Amino acid sequence: DHLHDPFLLKDMELAVVRLKSAIDKNEKILIYGDYDVDGTTAVALVHNYLRSFYPHCEFYIPDRYAEGYGVSEAGIIWAEENNFSLIIALDLGIKASDMVTLATHKGIDFIICDHHLPGGNIPNAVAVLDPKRDDCEYPYKELSGCGLGFKLIQAFSRRYRNEQEIFDYLDLVVVSIASDIVPITGENRI
Repeated sequence: DHLHDPFLLKDMELAVVRLKSAIDKNEKILIYGDYDVDGTTAVALVHNYLRSFYPHCEFYIPDRYAEGYGVSEAGIIWAEENNFSLIIALDLGIKASDMVTLATHKGIDFIICDHHLPGGNIPNAVAVLDPKRDDCEYPYKELSGCGLGFKLIQAFSRRYRNEQEIFDYLDLVVVSIASDIVPITGENRI
């Protein structure tokens, strides 16, 4: 009851509308996450939630050594080759303007859920969920990447499904909070 309204995050409305559109049109959705614990728990959370009612989604975690940190060109090419039209990026993407542009040219949309500080420009994605954006008035700035994935499914379930079903995934959020060493205050403490 004490969690903030997920729609206070800038671009959340755009994110849930695009996700619903993808589901309604049977588009292939790729859940793309960082290789650390925060990223992998975020991928597990969003992927397992979506797969509980929608079969056309897969996940991609870049190889730490071959692809490095962040959204990689290899990942975009893999998404194109496998006919994905929507990528949900978790715990990365806030500085991936060039990769988002590349994906857009290939007909792939992005929803970015990242908790890192933005660079000089925000990627031109369908939606960029990051409480650390200067133009985001979300009241709690210290969510983990998995916490942002949770806020995305919270908003989606509140709008289109049953919000109670998302609380089964809070164990993954807790692991991400402890592992990513974000402050255990505010929503993280809740």
